[in-house]
Amino acid sequence: LKRNPSQYQVTLSGILKSPKIKFHPPFLMLMPVPLDVETKAVFSVIPQDYIRKSRLRVKLPELELGDGTSTNPFTVEFPGGQDIVLLPDGTIIELICRVTFRSPKPMSYLGEIVFIDEEEN
Repeated sequence: LKRNPSQYQVTLSGILKSPKIKFHPPFLMLMPVPLDVETKAVFSVIPQDYIRKSRLRVKLPELELGDGTSTNPFTVEFPGGQDIVLLPDGTIIELICRVTFRSPKPMSYLGEIVFIDEEEN
């Protein structure tokens, strides 16, 4: 090769895909319930474009009541675990999520519950 150097031009192309999470259904409406009674909803978390294992965490809103006190009436559970796992064939498993609301005082909330992976996506 040193006596006959050749030039090669290599062209690479690709698509950069950032990991993202979709939800089914895309939004939830919890049923109104009497005070201090739980209402629940179950939905799917659908990870997309992950290339390695990750773990989800959830930021729950802290809500201020009419009397000035704060409360966190939501809980979130992942019955099958909260790890994003890739199968050997590249398939990513959907996660099941259960959100629960319970409040001893009257309140309503319209907003977001934020899901974040280990890389802050």
